[in-house]
Amino acid sequence: MSGTLLVANGTVFGGALGQDDDRPVVIADGAVAWEDARIVAVGRQAEVRRGYPGARVLDARGGLILPGLVNLHHHFYSALARGLDPGTSLADFGQVLDRLWWRLDRALDAETIRVSAELALADCIRAGCTTVFDHHASPNAIPGSLDIIAEAADACSLSAVLCYEVTDRNGPAGAAAGLAENLRFIDATRGHRRIRGTLGLHASFTLRDETLAEAARRRPAEAGCHIHVAEDPLDVRYSQEQFGAGPVQRLQAHGLLDARSLLAHGIHLERAEYETIAAHDAVLIHNPESNANNGVGVLDVAGAADAGCTVGLGTDGMSGSILRALRLGVLMQRAARRDPGVGFEEIRRLLATNARVARRFFDEPQLGELTPGAPADVIVVDAPPPTPLETGNAVGHLLYGAADAPVRHTVARGRILLEDFRHVAVDLEALAARARRRAGPLWERFHALRWGTRFLGS
Repeated sequence: MSGTLLVANGTVFGGALGQDDDRPVVIADGAVAWEDARIVAVGRQAEVRRGYPGARVLDARGGLILPGLVNLHHHFYSALARGLDPGTSLADFGQVLDRLWWRLDRALDAETIRVSAELALADCIRAGCTTVFDHHASPNAIPGSLDIIAEAADACSLSAVLCYEVTDRNGPAGAAAGLAENLRFIDATRGHRRIRGTLGLHASFTLRDETLAEAARRRPAEAGCHIHVAEDPLDVRYSQEQFGAGPVQRLQAHGLLDARSLLAHGIHLERAEYETIAAHDAVLIHNPESNANNGVGVLDVAGAADAGCTVGLGTDGMSGSILRALRLGVLMQRAARRDPGVGFEEIRRLLATNARVARRFFDEPQLGELTPGAPADVIVVDAPPPTPLETGNAVGHLLYGAADAPVRHTVARGRILLEDFRHVAVDLEALAARARRRAGPLWERFHALRWGTRFLGS
């Protein structure tokens, strides 16, 4: 049994996480064993150890043993923006995009794309995220950009769904190049077990009808799409003014709403629009940290869910910590409604939803579970429960304990990536030093760029 590994001496939480009842199995004094990339046993540690006496053991030291986490919306390319001064005011969301992010993405080159991805992936590993959906933009380095990110994800055994952001703000040639990059990558990754492509679109207010129509016409049926929707009232207002329809109506009209459509944010929508999203089984992705950071508002998670929406969770480039985003999601719902009892039932489903949505893109019906046959994506959060932990209160332990605790071990498809809080697959010190060398020239290019980009190009 020398090829078997197991994690033991913790509370297994998530044996059925992601199932329809959304109620996780809890096993005190538990263990999970895996061989190669598949879980082979889950149960009491005495039984699992007895079944695999020669296995190498990772000690959970009383912590929570969870399935690897899923992040439905990230922006790896933002990793080198830490500490970057845009040199101008950012008074509203339009200025945040135009004066910060759209200058940064234009300054990216192949090397800064690579190091940004590596930094973001290392952060995901540290936060216990083993499956991540990234939304990329680098207008001056489009061809092959998704391959660079995929290579970084593949090197550390994480699972990733990647796309390039198609937009008209850089003109017709830029839009065409972005679409071509998506289509090429979708085709190239069809047979990959852990890396997949989807169609990336920026947001309705930077996409002409002609571009949406072309993207819809050429999109492979199984590919889905990943787009920002109604993050700020700007998207809704400008779409209505320029195209006579809101973002959701435009997506519906072009046939871009289906079960693999990922709609990030969705804050400024009406109930009828949530019902349209639900009718097409599309997914709304809540990004509470980013929404708070940009001052764009609070998604009414309960209202969207009541309208039938499938609501998942993302971090939108803020970090790799999906547990921290989960907790803030609850707190923001309560603050917005001034009601300490609201939001828990809806928010607690987000992790289960993330796993279910990820399965739509991978041939892995057990992804996000700790059950025999499931992918060996296993993490340990250093949060030994100080009070009784059972099925009915397990999510409370996540929100008010695990969300603040560091991840002790991260395993992705059977490979140990983080062991006793230390990176195994990444030399973090060397990576940070390389990133600093690249950040200086990147920031110089950033400051040399002017802002004032038109939403639909010149």
